[in-house]
Amino acid sequence: MGSLLCKSLMMIYAVGIGSVILTWLYVFAGYCTGWGDPHYMTFDGLYYSYQGNCTYVLVEEIEKTVDNFGVYIDNYHCDARDVVSCPRALIVRHETQEVRIVTVKPNSLEVEVTVNKQPVALPYKKFGLRIYESGINRVVEIPELKTNVSFNGLSFSIRMPYSLFGNNTQGQCGICNNNTADDCRLPNGNIAENCETMADHWQVVDPSKPQCSPGLVPTKAPSTTPGQPCKESSLCELLWGSVFEKCHEVVKPDKYYAACVFDSCTLPDLDLECSSLQIYAAVCADQNVCIDWRSHTNGVCSYECPKHKEYRACGPIQETTCKSSLQNDTSIKQVEGCFCPNGTMLFDSGVDVCVNTCGCVGLDMIPREFGEKFTADCQDCVCLEGGNGIVCEPHKCPEQNKKSCSGKGFYEVTVVNSEDPCCPTVACKCNTSLCTTEPPKCTLGFEVYSSIPSDECCPVYQCVPKKVCVHQNAEFLPNSSVFVDKCHSCFCTNEVNISTQLNVISCERIPCNTYCEPPGEFISDPYNNCTIYSCTSIKNQLISSTSEITCPAFNEESCKPGTVTFLPNGCCKTCAPLDSPTPCSVRERKDFIVYKNCRSLERVVLTECEGTCGTFSLYSVEASSMEHSCSCCKEIETSMKEVELKCPSGDSITHKYMYVESCGCQDTQCVVPESSESQSTEENDESTQNHRRRAISLTTK
Repeated sequence: MGSLLCKSLMMIYAVGIGSVILTWLYVFAGYCTGWGDPHYMTFDGLYYSYQGNCTYVLVEEIEKTVDNFGVYIDNYHCDARDVVSCPRALIVRHETQEVRIVTVKPNSLEVEVTVNKQPVALPYKKFGLRIYESGINRVVEIPELKTNVSFNGLSFSIRMPYSLFGNNTQGQCGICNNNTADDCRLPNGNIAENCETMADHWQVVDPSKPQCSPGLVPTKAPSTTPGQPCKESSLCELLWGSVFEKCHEVVKPDKYYAACVFDSCTLPDLDLECSSLQIYAAVCADQNVCIDWRSHTNGVCSYECPKHKEYRACGPIQETTCKSSLQNDTSIKQVEGCFCPNGTMLFDSGVDVCVNTCGCVGLDMIPREFGEKFTADCQDCVCLEGGNGIVCEPHKCPEQNKKSCSGKGFYEVTVVNSEDPCCPTVACKCNTSLCTTEPPKCTLGFEVYSSIPSDECCPVYQCVPKKVCVHQNAEFLPNSSVFVDKCHSCFCTNEVNISTQLNVISCERIPCNTYCEPPGEFISDPYNNCTIYSCTSIKNQLISSTSEITCPAFNEESCKPGTVTFLPNGCCKTCAPLDSPTPCSVRERKDFIVYKNCRSLERVVLTECEGTCGTFSLYSVEASSMEHSCSCCKEIETSMKEVELKCPSGDSITHKYMYVESCGCQDTQCVVPESSESQSTEENDESTQNHRRRAISLTTK
């Protein structure tokens, strides 16, 4: 192609993508691009590749006419071998603002924008600088300078007017003067042998990259040719195929194809070939040749759009909106990206909602028609044409019948109203820990019963009969024997005394045997258990006598409640002292049963009798000796139970064991040690034996 002169108001448009391709077009702006790993196309159309991983100057002025103006690129090694680099961020500085467009994920089209290190929402407009979305690109425009900078994570482009920047640009994008011979200009004004060497000299200070420093001697220029031949990617073949055929006459694909092959051979796992196809399609679209190429890549270069939008290979640089204004002349003609479906329109550039008719869109991002009334954020709103569009006032809640939560245990809570979430209701909630009423102490034969009445929180306590008999501070279950005295046989019935609400004790008198069989007989007084009648034989004569049983001192207050009982003689009382062990009762324990080396699989509940019973010794004046009463805690009722035992041989056997159901105190014979003093006469020995026999009989009747 012959040389082209930059005439007045006429710019050179140089495009670079992937491995750079040079295309000359008569346009009114200089155009510098970069893409892939990475490849550059200068303003004058010179193509080169450079794999540095520092931050570099793309464009600055040689003679400064604009305060703090420049475009910079942050590269990083994007392969495991640290051989090639990819763009990570594009930086635009203008006066007091620094814009950074940074990739969110490596080698993707996801980017985020910050201004002076603070995230901003798009579109953004401040201090003569404008940032907006254009298809897949994020665009920074400086209208005063007629400058347009775009970046999408894989490729960038810089468009600048020749009238303002002709012969006054330097950096990796070269000098915009339609002369490629001086595009490899160094910061000192000299021309480098090649642009790969020149690019190293345009490092800038970056605190995040201490290994990089401006002024260092550049390393040897890396090779842009793969070390070993490789098979070209099928994606690269699309550039010469029928998919792009209608663009071949407008823009030749040879340079883009070479860049694509280089990327596929150098980084075969990163799909960087897509960037070469993408930039070539963008150049074609700028020449009004639309190429829908992504659908031919078998999903490798696919681009996903939000559900409410659809993908288009060629769409407007800025969608028409309900509040759109004229587009800037520096923008590219067509771009690919996500757009509202046909028949709908973008509500506003800053409100990503597609609408059928232009009305209102609030913070809930729901389109509303003019005149539509709705509730949002507990505000009653209406969509009006003109003004701010949506006018709201606080939501009005209907009057509520306020509940009183003064009852014991209740407290107020605010609950969400399912019918109107903006109008919560007040409810009373119960917390029993707030109740202060203590359960009463019931008398013998009664127990505490609690219930919570309807519409109440705290329980109501009352003492109710246990359906038992009560005698001598002891409770008896129905059908159980009750000891009253030795002349009566008593038991607890199921009949209830209406006045006391206790079960009635029924007794039958036991006929007393008053006949004395010689040589002697002891009979208790039927009306007084402490009086004993006896017939004794003294020198072959039967003599009747009466004796009184003297009981040891007894203080019922020092007894455990419910343990007071009569001794077997029916006269003297006994009990379990307050500081005494537990009265005779069944005690449970868990243990393994082992029988003939066979053992139960788990612990078995075993029962045993344990506790104290009434036992005493007292001196009898009449008998001139000690009288003893002995009682043991023994089993009353037992049953046989079975358990499975596991033997060492692996067999299982069934073993029976005794299970104690109930325990009680039972009389037993007292063993009286021999007296340390011998009696002087046989008569005294006989008398002592008779009195001892009498004392024993007293304890067993």
